[in-house]
Amino acid sequence: MFTLCTETPEDWWEVEALFDSCFAPGRGALSSYRLREDVVPIAALCRVARDETGAMGGAIRYWPVRVGGAHALLLGPVAVHPTAQGEGLGGALIRDTLARAREMGETRVLLVGDAPYYRRFGFERLSGVEMPPPTNPDRVLGVALQPGGWNGIAGHVTRAPG
Repeated sequence: MFTLCTETPEDWWEVEALFDSCFAPGRGALSSYRLREDVVPIAALCRVARDETGAMGGAIRYWPVRVGGAHALLLGPVAVHPTAQGEGLGGALIRDTLARAREMGETRVLLVGDAPYYRRFGFERLSGVEMPPPTNPDRVLGVALQPGGWNGIAGHVTRAPG
Protein backbone atom coordinates (compact mmCIF):
# COMPACT_ATOMS: atom_id res chain seq x y z
CA MET A 1 0.00 0.00 0.00
CA PHE A 2 1.38 3.39 -1.02
CA THR A 3 0.57 6.79 0.38
CA LEU A 4 0.79 9.87 -1.84
CA CYS A 5 2.19 13.02 -0.30
CA THR A 6 3.73 16.30 -1.37
CA GLU A 7 7.43 16.12 -2.15
CA THR A 8 9.54 17.92 0.44
CA PRO A 9 12.96 19.51 -0.05
CA GLU A 10 14.41 16.53 1.83
CA ASP A 11 12.99 14.20 -0.84
CA TRP A 12 14.78 15.94 -3.73
CA TRP A 13 17.81 13.67 -4.08
CA GLU A 14 15.85 10.49 -3.45
CA VAL A 15 13.44 11.52 -6.23
CA GLU A 16 16.37 12.30 -8.53
CA ALA A 17 17.85 8.85 -7.78
CA LEU A 18 14.50 7.27 -8.65
CA PHE A 19 14.40 9.16 -11.95
CA ASP A 20 18.00 8.08 -12.67
CA SER A 21 17.11 4.44 -12.05
CA CYS A 22 13.98 4.57 -14.24
CA PHE A 23 15.26 6.53 -17.23
CA ALA A 24 18.15 6.16 -19.63
CA PRO A 25 21.46 7.89 -18.97
CA GLY A 26 21.53 11.33 -20.52
CA ARG A 27 17.90 12.09 -19.67
CA GLY A 28 18.99 15.63 -18.83
CA ALA A 29 19.79 16.26 -22.49
CA LEU A 30 16.13 15.86 -23.54
CA SER A 31 14.30 18.97 -24.72
CA SER A 32 11.86 18.88 -21.80
CA TYR A 33 14.80 19.12 -19.38
CA ARG A 34 16.01 22.29 -21.11
CA LEU A 35 12.61 23.82 -20.29
CA ARG A 36 13.17 22.98 -16.61
CA GLU A 37 16.67 24.41 -16.21
CA ASP A 38 16.78 27.08 -13.51
CA VAL A 39 12.98 26.89 -13.14
CA VAL A 40 11.40 25.96 -9.81
CA PRO A 41 8.91 23.09 -10.06
CA ILE A 42 5.34 23.68 -8.85
CA ALA A 43 5.70 22.38 -5.30
CA ALA A 44 2.00 21.65 -4.73
CA LEU A 45 2.02 19.28 -7.71
CA CYS A 46 5.30 17.49 -6.98
CA ARG A 47 4.22 14.28 -5.28
CA VAL A 48 5.86 11.12 -4.03
CA ALA A 49 4.46 7.71 -3.17
CA ARG A 50 5.86 5.88 -0.16
CA ASP A 51 5.05 2.46 1.19
CA GLU A 52 4.43 1.61 4.84
CA THR A 53 8.20 1.31 5.45
CA GLY A 54 8.84 4.75 4.00
CA ALA A 55 10.43 3.43 0.80
CA MET A 56 9.78 5.60 -2.24
CA GLY A 57 7.75 3.82 -4.89
CA GLY A 58 7.09 6.69 -7.28
CA ALA A 59 7.33 10.39 -7.96
CA ILE A 60 5.91 13.03 -10.30
CA ARG A 61 6.79 16.67 -10.95
CA TYR A 62 5.22 19.60 -12.82
CA TRP A 63 6.85 22.73 -14.20
CA PRO A 64 5.51 26.04 -15.48
CA VAL A 65 6.06 26.67 -19.19
CA ARG A 66 4.72 28.99 -21.87
CA VAL A 67 3.01 27.85 -25.07
CA GLY A 68 2.91 30.65 -27.59
CA GLY A 69 3.02 33.02 -24.62
CA ALA A 70 0.20 31.30 -22.66
CA HIS A 71 0.79 29.64 -19.29
CA ALA A 72 0.74 25.83 -19.18
CA LEU A 73 2.00 23.05 -16.96
CA LEU A 74 4.61 20.57 -18.15
CA LEU A 75 4.09 17.16 -16.55
CA GLY A 76 7.19 15.12 -15.98
CA PRO A 77 9.00 13.24 -15.17
CA VAL A 78 6.76 10.62 -13.63
CA ALA A 79 8.44 7.42 -12.50
CA VAL A 80 7.63 4.27 -10.59
CA HIS A 81 10.30 2.15 -8.95
CA PRO A 82 10.79 -1.11 -10.89
CA THR A 83 9.60 -3.17 -7.90
CA ALA A 84 6.28 -1.28 -7.86
CA GLN A 85 5.59 -1.16 -11.59
CA GLY A 86 2.37 -2.70 -12.84
CA GLU A 87 0.44 -1.85 -9.67
CA GLY A 88 -1.23 1.32 -10.98
CA LEU A 89 0.99 3.67 -9.02
CA GLY A 90 1.92 5.81 -12.03
CA GLY A 91 -1.76 6.22 -12.88
CA ALA A 92 -2.57 7.13 -9.29
CA LEU A 93 0.12 9.83 -9.29
CA ILE A 94 -1.15 11.26 -12.58
CA ARG A 95 -4.85 11.24 -11.59
CA ASP A 96 -4.05 12.75 -8.18
CA THR A 97 -1.98 15.59 -9.59
CA LEU A 98 -4.31 16.38 -12.49
CA ALA A 99 -7.17 16.70 -9.99
CA ARG A 100 -5.03 18.94 -7.78
CA ALA A 101 -4.02 21.12 -10.73
CA ARG A 102 -7.69 21.48 -11.72
CA GLU A 103 -8.59 22.47 -8.14
CA MET A 104 -5.79 25.05 -8.22
CA GLY A 105 -7.45 26.64 -11.25
CA GLU A 106 -4.84 25.52 -13.77
CA THR A 107 -6.08 25.40 -17.36
CA ARG A 108 -3.87 23.05 -19.34
CA VAL A 109 -1.15 20.40 -19.03
CA LEU A 110 1.25 19.11 -21.65
CA LEU A 111 3.83 16.35 -21.73
CA VAL A 112 6.01 14.39 -24.09
CA GLY A 113 5.00 10.74 -23.98
CA ASP A 114 3.29 7.71 -25.41
CA ALA A 115 -0.26 8.50 -26.53
CA PRO A 116 -1.63 4.97 -25.89
CA TYR A 117 -0.64 5.21 -22.21
CA TYR A 118 -1.61 8.83 -21.53
CA ARG A 119 -4.90 8.72 -23.47
CA ARG A 120 -6.57 7.04 -20.46
CA PHE A 121 -5.99 10.29 -18.51
CA GLY A 122 -7.52 12.45 -21.24
CA PHE A 123 -4.32 13.45 -23.07
CA GLU A 124 -4.46 13.96 -26.83
CA ARG A 125 -1.93 14.94 -29.46
CA LEU A 126 -1.47 18.70 -29.60
CA SER A 127 -1.18 19.98 -33.14
CA GLY A 128 0.43 23.37 -33.41
CA VAL A 129 2.29 23.06 -30.10
CA GLU A 130 6.01 22.82 -30.78
CA MET A 131 8.45 21.47 -28.22
CA PRO A 132 12.12 22.29 -28.73
CA PRO A 133 13.84 19.89 -31.14
CA PRO A 134 14.43 17.03 -31.48
CA THR A 135 11.01 16.17 -30.01
CA ASN A 136 8.75 13.95 -32.11
CA PRO A 137 5.54 16.01 -32.64
CA ASP A 138 3.41 12.85 -32.30
CA ARG A 139 4.53 12.59 -28.67
CA VAL A 140 3.47 16.14 -27.69
CA LEU A 141 0.27 15.55 -25.75
CA GLY A 142 -2.05 17.75 -23.74
CA VAL A 143 -5.14 17.70 -21.58
CA ALA A 144 -7.48 20.61 -20.84
CA LEU A 145 -8.24 20.97 -17.14
CA GLN A 146 -10.95 23.54 -17.83
CA PRO A 147 -13.40 23.53 -20.76
CA GLY A 148 -11.66 24.87 -23.85
CA GLY A 149 -8.31 24.96 -22.06
CA TRP A 150 -6.33 24.38 -25.24
CA ASN A 151 -8.59 26.39 -27.59
CA GLY A 152 -6.50 28.87 -29.55
CA ILE A 153 -3.26 27.86 -27.81
CA ALA A 154 -0.42 27.09 -30.19
CA GLY A 155 3.20 27.94 -30.80
CA HIS A 156 6.58 27.19 -29.33
CA VAL A 157 6.91 25.81 -25.82
CA THR A 158 9.36 27.96 -23.89
CA ARG A 159 10.64 28.23 -20.36
CA ALA A 160 8.50 30.13 -17.93
CA PRO A 161 9.99 33.42 -16.80
CA GLY A 162 12.01 32.79 -13.66
